[in-house]
This record gives sequence, C-alpha cells and structure tokens, in this order.
Amino acid sequence: MRNLTLLTDLYQITMGYGFFKHGKHEEEVVFDLFFRRNKMLTYSIAAGLEQAMDYLLNWNVTDDDIEYLRSLNLFSEEFLEYFKNMKFTGDVYAVREGEVVFPGEPILTIKAPLIQAQFAETALLNIINHQTLIATKSSKICRAATRGGVMEFGLRRAQAPDAGIYGARAAIIGGCSSTSNVIAGKNFGVPVAGTMAHSWVMDFDSEYEAFRAYAESYPENCLLLVDTYDTLRSGVPNAIKVFKELRKKGYKPRGIRLDSGDFAYLSKKSREMLDEAGFEDAIICVSGDLDERLISSLLQQGAKIDLWGVGTKLITSEDLPALGGVYKLSAVVNEDGTMTPKIKLSDNSEKTTNPAFKSLYRLYDKKDGMAIADLITMHEEEIDESKPLTIFHPIETWKKCTVENFKAEKLLKTIVKKGELVYEFPKLLDVKEFSLREKAKFWEEYLRLDMPQTYKVDLSEKLYDLKTGMINKIRESNKKKD
Repeated sequence: MRNLTLLTDLYQITMGYGFFKHGKHEEEVVFDLFFRRNKMLTYSIAAGLEQAMDYLLNWNVTDDDIEYLRSLNLFSEEFLEYFKNMKFTGDVYAVREGEVVFPGEPILTIKAPLIQAQFAETALLNIINHQTLIATKSSKICRAATRGGVMEFGLRRAQAPDAGIYGARAAIIGGCSSTSNVIAGKNFGVPVAGTMAHSWVMDFDSEYEAFRAYAESYPENCLLLVDTYDTLRSGVPNAIKVFKELRKKGYKPRGIRLDSGDFAYLSKKSREMLDEAGFEDAIICVSGDLDERLISSLLQQGAKIDLWGVGTKLITSEDLPALGGVYKLSAVVNEDGTMTPKIKLSDNSEKTTNPAFKSLYRLYDKKDGMAIADLITMHEEEIDESKPLTIFHPIETWKKCTVENFKAEKLLKTIVKKGELVYEFPKLLDVKEFSLREKAKFWEEYLRLDMPQTYKVDLSEKLYDLKTGMINKIRESNKKKD
C-alpha cells in the first residue's frame, strides 16, 4: 500500500518548521474547509471524507522520507525528529458524505495543534475537492436523466488511476447506478456494468454473427451495440433477429446500445422497430460524450432512452475542472481555553472569510420537511426552535425573513476526537441513498440547471456582529497607520 504522508506542498513543511522554531507548533487552532461561489457551481454534494480521514489518521513518516527532507537542507535535525513522530491528535467536524452543501459553508473543520492542522491542508483539499467536484457533476447528470439510470463510464478518460477509482466512487454518491470500473466495484461494493466494444463486432465476419456469439455467451444479459456499421439498416435488424432466437430459447433480451449518431432520432426509430418486433421491454442505452445539458436536450426532443453511459464529461467534470475549495484559519485557542477569532479580508466580499469556531445548521419547514435556509453560527450557539427566527443576507442585510414552525439540524458531525475516529462510515450505496433523500428536501428551483434560485446561507446575528466588528477594527487600525 502506498504511503501518502508526504502528499503535500513544500510550504506546509517549511511553515511547520517556522512554527517549530518560534514555539508555536503546539498552539491549538481552528481551520475551515469550504468552497466559494461560482456561477457554474451553486450547490455541491460533499464527498471524499472517508479517504480524507484515512489519510489524516495514518501519517507515517519513514526513514526514507526523513532522508529526503534532510537532503533539502531546509530543516534542523531537532525538527526532523519531531516531524518523524508527528501524529494527528486533534478533532474533526464535517458534514456527512452525500450532504447537499453550499458556497461559504464550513464542510469540514479541523481543531488541532497548528503544525498538524497546517500540514493537513494540501491533502484534505486534494481529496475532498476532487470527490466533491465529481459527486456534484454526477448529481447534475443524474437529475437531468430523470427516470433513466446513469452508468459511470469514465475510467479510460480519467486523469490517472486515482482519479478514475475515486471519481467512480464520487459518481456513485452523486447518483450513478453503476460503474464500468472493476476495481472500484470491488473496493467499494457497488454494481459494475458493461457490454461490448465495436472491436467485438468488427472481429467477426458479420454483424449478425457477432451478435449471435455474444448472445450465446451472455443469454441472460444480452445488450447489443448496434451502431458499428449502420444502426437502422443493419444494427437494429440484426439485433432483433438475435433477440428472436434468444426468446425461442426461453431468454429475455436486455436491449441495445447506441454510441454515436443522432441519439434523439435513432432512439425513436429504434424504439419503433423493437416494439413492432414484440420487444417492448428491451431497453435503449446510449453512450458517447454525454453530459447533463445534452441529456436534458435529448429528453426534451422526445428521445426514447432508458439508460445512459456517461464517461469523459463526468469523470473530468469538463465544464468545471476544479471545485475551488479553500482551507482557512478561523481561530486560535488560548491557554485558558478561550478563542481568538481570525479573519482574512479582501476587496471581494466573497473572499472575506467568516471568523471563529463555527457550527452549521439547516432549517426545515416542519409542515413539509423541505429545506428553508442554512445558518452558520458560533460553535456554542444553540437554535431555539420554539421561537420565530429572523435570518438575513450576510452582505445585503436588508434582505431578511422570519421563519416559524421549523426544525434546526446541526450538519457538522464529530468525526474525530483527540486523534481517534469516533464516526462509523456507512457503505457507499448507503451514502448514495442518503444523498438522494437529502436532495429530495430541496425545492427544484434551487437545484435546476438553468438560472437556479440562490439558496439562503446566512450568518447568525452573533457571528455577523463579530465579523463586522473585526472588519471595522482592522480598517480603523489601517487608517491610523496611513
């Protein structure tokens, strides 16, 4: 098994050395991982937590690692000895995998000694950014497919093995029904799917012989690729001929797959031909450069498609290749246990961070169970569900509303306590089902592809007052310096 402990940027270690030299390395701090608003990314599906915790809790700096770091001539022997024995001893709070999350929300919070929390940044972002990105893309594709199942077909187009394996995992969380990736199926206990390539058909003397041979090999799961030569003049007629032979033997054909051409036209014509031949139950599967927008367009054109195989544009998240998640310091823990909040300012309000150790709540309407808004609060704050609650936009504060008869659920769960895992990770298919249930709690306008309504993510009054007070104090201080 690979040792990924040094899966980090050099500056994480050089900063760690600096903290060590100045006696700050054991100072307890709080960091938040979140993603920023993007016009193409109004919501996300959290993923990657299990792999992130596997990394965090299994640091193993080897003698070989130390020799390499020593060769850089950047660190003292005292620090290298400390670093070699470093283990994560802090706390982790995170939303569950499969949870619907929004820009600006802390989806993972680390409370740990500074050197540990800082060192963890790169790998946590690497793992969670990638899987959350692919889970989100998968969710959009699966929602566009409506009643049709989506198979993840991206391994051959993924950027290297890890992206293929963990991309397949994330795609299942997002809603895919299966993957073509055999090692992902084995590792994560999810269904695998696949039929044939064009090479199968081309290797035989005729298309009919190729179809018949495949049917003999897989009589109970015969799904034939019909576009190698001519879909409507050759492929579908030959498939029907073989299907009739299968039916005489007592087997029920699965269907056909289209991999090229005008899917709307070909699927409708193929459906007519299959139905006329008495194969109304035979499915039509398509694959080939699909994404959520093409799928949505095909369905609007009346395409008769039951199953979608989506590869390149899913596994690479082609239109948005990076989530843009960031990891920012939000508080320093004092010796007496109190906390000093920290904030990063920017001329861009979206890049000004939310200070302090925080919690995240989701408010639901008790009448219908639908999500109303999310509220970021101070960690120690509790929401009183028995009283009306007024929430307001954190920037355009005149936008406000009062909610009543609501339920408040804390989304950040305790995952690790004092370096020990205290959370039991569910099986991957259970994560998928959880995500589907959570998405069903949001009105369509928040999740739709085109011009979605902005879901409310507000700050509690206490957190808002702290944030604005810190901003004003820093600005006043800078004015005096000028």
